[in-house]
Amino acid sequence: MNSERFSRQIMIEEIGKEGQTRINAASVLIIGLGGLGSPVATYLTGAGIGRIGLCDPDIVSESNLHRQIIYDTPFIGKRKTDCASKRLKELSPDTLFDIYPEGINNDNASKIISDYDIVVDCCDNYATRYMIDDTCLELGKSWIHGAIGEFTGQLCVMNGKGGTKYTDLFPDREYFCSLPRNEKGAFGPVAGTIGSLQASEVIKQIVGIPSPLDGNLMIIDFLNLSTQLIKIR
Repeated sequence: MNSERFSRQIMIEEIGKEGQTRINAASVLIIGLGGLGSPVATYLTGAGIGRIGLCDPDIVSESNLHRQIIYDTPFIGKRKTDCASKRLKELSPDTLFDIYPEGINNDNASKIISDYDIVVDCCDNYATRYMIDDTCLELGKSWIHGAIGEFTGQLCVMNGKGGTKYTDLFPDREYFCSLPRNEKGAFGPVAGTIGSLQASEVIKQIVGIPSPLDGNLMIIDFLNLSTQLIKIR
């Protein structure tokens, strides 16, 4: 552990040297490397997570750049997993990065997720989230849900101590999975804020800090800066 690199983090009473040791030993899988995955990956790497899985089948497009802050213009047309791992290795050469350019699906979900302590949902569709939920429930893994839409964002700790499932939030799986993908506008700071909060929830879980989002959904409206905390079950 590089004490100088993490000195300001170790100074925090709730983390300290013991918490930093846990962070350095932890493994986290990030599913989706877009607007949410960019800040999640950056802050978890900076915090010193020892092993990070980067899962996304997409390539970088020019329309990504206003909010997907991990990429630069020269990355356009290249695989997100390759670009993200290259950038993150520069930030933390000691972190081990696994890349999954094939993405996650019903055939490989159990194998991939079983290798990590915590999963972060940074994807953009219901079907993948239900699959994450099923697999994490089967494997006894917690996962951090995040979603954004124009000026709103939401997040929740799933399958934590409170036992909240994604189906508690969206019980009608067949209906939501049948909805056509609808491309909406995206306000960059919403993605940055929700992604940062997801990274915060991961670190809190690793060091043992209880979260009010375990069993509760947080919704933020960035137009009027209002927040709601909704009990799921």
